[in-house]
Amino acid sequence: MPLNASPPTVDVAAFDAKVTAAQRASHVDFGLWGGVVPGNLDQLTPLAERGVVGFKAFMSASGVEDFPACDAVTLYDAMRVIAPLGLPFAVHAESDELTAALAARARAEGRTSMRDYLATRPPVAEAEAIARAIEQAHATGCALHIVHISTGRGVALVAEAQAAGVDVSCEVTAHHLLLDEDDAERLGALAKCAPPLRPRPETAAMWEALSDRRIAFVVSDHSPAPPELKREDDLLASWGGISGVQSTLELLLSDGRLPLGLAGEVLAGAAAARLELDGKGTLAVGMDADITLVELGPERSLSAKELRYRHSMSPYVGRTLSARVRHTLLRGAPVLRDGNLVGEPRGRLLSGPASPQKPSR
Repeated sequence: MPLNASPPTVDVAAFDAKVTAAQRASHVDFGLWGGVVPGNLDQLTPLAERGVVGFKAFMSASGVEDFPACDAVTLYDAMRVIAPLGLPFAVHAESDELTAALAARARAEGRTSMRDYLATRPPVAEAEAIARAIEQAHATGCALHIVHISTGRGVALVAEAQAAGVDVSCEVTAHHLLLDEDDAERLGALAKCAPPLRPRPETAAMWEALSDRRIAFVVSDHSPAPPELKREDDLLASWGGISGVQSTLELLLSDGRLPLGLAGEVLAGAAAARLELDGKGTLAVGMDADITLVELGPERSLSAKELRYRHSMSPYVGRTLSARVRHTLLRGAPVLRDGNLVGEPRGRLLSGPASPQKPSR
């Protein structure tokens, strides 16, 4: 690919198309990330001006051909462009060199089970990539965010860098809090994700880091797929991603380990602050009245019929929940009542701080 060539799905035209599509269908306000891939550095500043809330790159294969991983040079060059824009750069931090080689070895040896897949993405692959990204962020002054962190060592690297003055944060997914590698083996392709589900001591480390706020916030990392891509016969080839955005709040409140007083901060407030989303993340005078009303109890078993995804698959089906989202308000007006959408889509684009169109409050 020529140095200045831009992949057709990671450019300004794609951003405009996605905004148009989202405004037709979204019942909530939304922000969009700008992609960073080899060959699209010339698109980063225009994307910032369009209003992206930040940028996202993969340090290992994404599983999508038109969103290739960034090599070390591309990552470094991107950080040099993004730093003066004042936007966060989110990275999927796993070593491509290590994970690709281990996967190729497993494939050559005919090892394609879930346990074999887990072994191709060991904790060291995450730690190595996080350390490299932090070093580059320190050198360039770029604000860094580590997405879906999954190991205690990874969290420690982030905390050490923060103490040294590096602008870096990290998040954890609901599935890295609530599921472990034994669940992955039991559930099969439904629970395949990257980074993979970890041993139980690592999930305990995630809870500890969340409770003391070394982890900034919790996300769903929603990654849907049609059933045919979730192959049980070959876990190396199966789609890697978990569908969970609808259930994240209910799952965490039902689990019992997340204090109610902390839930709003880790599920909304911290992310809104990190991305500088005006009017979002807290209930206060002058802020948008985005409110979710949740009923605590009675218990129920999550059924596939409840899921509003195009493909109603989830590793959480059958899980006991004691929380249910009843009503949701967007800027003070109802968009969900008793679990049913009401009104027409009226979600609007939330622009990042580098956009000249960002409204002042």
